[in-house]
Order: sequence, then structure tokens, then C-alpha cells
Amino acid sequence: MSSLNLDDFTDLIERPDGGVRRDAEARRERQIVPPGALGRLDELGEWLAAAQSAVPVRPIEQPRVVLFAGDHGVAELGVSARAAGSAGELVREILEGGRPVSVLARRAGVPVRIVDMALDCDPESLPEAVVRHRVRRGSGRIDVEDALTAEEAEAAFRAGVAVADEEADSGTDLVVLGDVSVGGTTAAGVLVAALCGTDASVVTGRGGLAIDDLMWMRKCAAIRDALRRARPVLGDQLQLLAAVGGADLAAITGFLLQSAVRKMPVVLDGVVVAACALVGQRIAFRAPDWWLAAHNSGEPGQAKALDRMALEPLLDQGVKVGEGAGGMLALPMVRAAAALAAELPEQPEQPEKPQDAEDSEAAEGSETAEPAETE
Repeated sequence: MSSLNLDDFTDLIERPDGGVRRDAEARRERQIVPPGALGRLDELGEWLAAAQSAVPVRPIEQPRVVLFAGDHGVAELGVSARAAGSAGELVREILEGGRPVSVLARRAGVPVRIVDMALDCDPESLPEAVVRHRVRRGSGRIDVEDALTAEEAEAAFRAGVAVADEEADSGTDLVVLGDVSVGGTTAAGVLVAALCGTDASVVTGRGGLAIDDLMWMRKCAAIRDALRRARPVLGDQLQLLAAVGGADLAAITGFLLQSAVRKMPVVLDGVVVAACALVGQRIAFRAPDWWLAAHNSGEPGQAKALDRMALEPLLDQGVKVGEGAGGMLALPMVRAAAALAAELPEQPEQPEKPQDAEDSEAAEGSETAEPAETE
């Protein structure tokens, strides 16, 4: 019998410090730029202060990109513009510095960590640091079979928890969280549709490398078929991830929840991470208070998930590439909010006038007042 009790996360996760947030709001009101003049940057700075339990807020000094990687068997149906089992190639391109997230992270001086959970490639073709948490080679075809066994789902979830602990212990103060997958958006669509009680067509998007109409119809059909398998297990989130998720999605969910336990803020990138966050919300309702939505990717499933969690994206630039790129675009905005909240000077206090001076001014004013006209 599993020793993993997801209900524990409800007890372990606290909200960011409300008292500190009020202190941050009061400090913001004293600064030289009027409250509201900086738009959402005010809200971001106050959120960071609450997450850090610090006023003034500390700068973001050790951010990190964490990407969970996996291949999904459902890609065999032709639901993705990329070949089934080719996520390993994307991982190698990121490691070699040739993907958008690689460029953005390099320019920002942010390290990128990739965690292989279920890539369909020889583990020896990738560094040991990447593959050491792998649960299996590829995930099952969710329209007709479970993505994972119950044991594999638990192992993947625990791996995500362990990675979150490793990051928190190493001093990471904010994580940009993404995925590297082929077929992952299909699994994400199933999770969002199941948890929001909606139809497959409402959550089916066209992916980062856009698919044509025929592929979209195949993807929609795959999500519809997988939904039939998801609905009977909606009451058990780990079983749901085993049935229609995947090892990478289970690990992302574990990472998100443990990050909230460790009070480590996370920036969510893309539809796959948003779907996992929605699962995490079902497990621990306070967890989304520790997450920021980086951007609107244009994927309908992402919009549905973020709306359900009441998370408003920071950016809307139509970035669909995934892999943490949208999260990296939002990071400078988060850093700017922290800097402004901490470094803008406060208005000088007006010295209080002595009571004698006030009485003298009042008397002088009454003496110089013109007398009222009399009839």
C-alpha cells in the first residue's frame, strides 16, 4: 500500500503572509510614485513581499528554470507536428543552447535544469544529471491505456517533490517551471477538460508547432476518448495522473505542491504546467497563492485552467513555443517589481508644527480678516 497521502499537502501549505502583505501595501503608499501608477508591478511587489515574509522585498537573486521532460504515447496518433518520441531531441537542443529558453536564460544569467521523467530515448545519450529521476521510457497511449502504473505515478510525483526540495535547499528563490514534451499538450487538455467538466473541443489547441485541421481533429478525438477514462477516477488525483497524465505531468504536480510547502514562488509556463497546477489546486486549495502565470500562450486549455485558478497572465505576446520561454520573458517583470518595491524612496515626512505656532497663526488670521459689511 502506498504511504503517499496527498491530503497532507492541504495541512502543510500555508498562504503567503497576509500581515506582511499589508505592511508592503502601506510602504507602497508612502513611496514617491503614487499607488497604482505602476500598474500590476505594485501587486507583484506586494505578492513577493508576502511570499518572502520580508518588507522591503528582497531582490530575486537565484532564479532557476526547471523543465520536466517526457514523451507521450498518444503522439503516435499524429496529434503533434513533431514526431512521436522526439522530445529527447529538444532536450539536447536546449542543453546545446539552441532553443529560445536557452538563449533567454543565458542572457539573463539563469541556469536551466532539465529533469527526464519519461523520454523515449537511450538514457546514455543524455547527461546523468538529466536522466537520474527517469521513471520509464515514454508514457502510455492515454486514449486506450493508462499513461503510468500506480507505482510509476507515485514515483514520478515523489521525484517532483524531491526536485523541489533540492532547489529550495540550494537557495533558489524563484522557479520558472516548464515542460519539454511531445504529446504533452494532449494529456494536459484531458486533465483540464476533466477537472473543469467541459468538452474536448473547448480545450483542444494547436500546440507550439502549429498543427493543421486534420491533426486538430485527431487531437480532439484523442482527448475525447481519454476523457472517458479520466472521469471515473476524478476523485483520486494521483490515479488521474496515472490514467491520463504522464510521468512528467505527475512530477510537475509534485514539484508545484512541494514548492508551495517550501514557500518557493513558481512562475508557470504554458498549458502543460497550467494543467498540472489545476490538479495541484484540487489537492491543496491554498497552493495557487504561491504561483504566477507567466503569459497567455493562446492554448484554450491554458486559459481555462488559469481562469479556474483565478490566475491572470502577466504577459500576452502569443508565445507558443513552451519549454519555459514564456516564463523567462516574464522574469524581468517580476525582478523589476521587486526592485521598484524595495528601492523607490518614500516621501519625506512633513514636520509637525508646534501647538503654539498653530494658535499664533489662527489668531493672526482672525485679526487680518476683513470685517463683515453691515447694513
